[in-house]
Amino acid sequence: MSDQDAKLTHIDSSGAANMVDVSQKDTTHRIAAARGSVTMRPATLDLIRSGNAKKGDVLGTARIAGIMAAKRTHELIPLCHPLMLSKVSIDIDIDDALPGLQVTATTKVSGQTGVEMEALTACSIACLTIYDMAKAVDRGMVIGDIRLVEKAGGKSGHWTLDKDGSEGGT
Repeated sequence: MSDQDAKLTHIDSSGAANMVDVSQKDTTHRIAAARGSVTMRPATLDLIRSGNAKKGDVLGTARIAGIMAAKRTHELIPLCHPLMLSKVSIDIDIDDALPGLQVTATTKVSGQTGVEMEALTACSIACLTIYDMAKAVDRGMVIGDIRLVEKAGGKSGHWTLDKDGSEGGT
């Protein structure tokens, strides 16, 4: 789609915001993945890795928070449709080079609209939960680079963010 062909789907001809009518769309299997990071001091990462954070299991709690957030996206983002998600997964990888954590949220549904917002919300809340659970030892953590990295299904097909940050697709 060219920039000239692009239009905001949630804005009608008068400029009013509306929920998109998806009733005529085909039901297809849809997937989306979003990724973000939490950068922290090496000592904070070591504390999380050891499982000895004062508030408890940082990674496990962040996974649960991300899953819960995906299921409630329509309550947080005003024009999102409520979806019957079939799968939400939160993968958290330790990245000593940051130092910090890389969070990937993947969402799946068979439906008439995509699950990008659910993946982005899950990733964001998982990152925020990591911050909340470790802020007592490191208030300088940085949450960043939250973005969609893949989507598939629906009329627009399969899209990926290439490793260099450019858009790919099939």
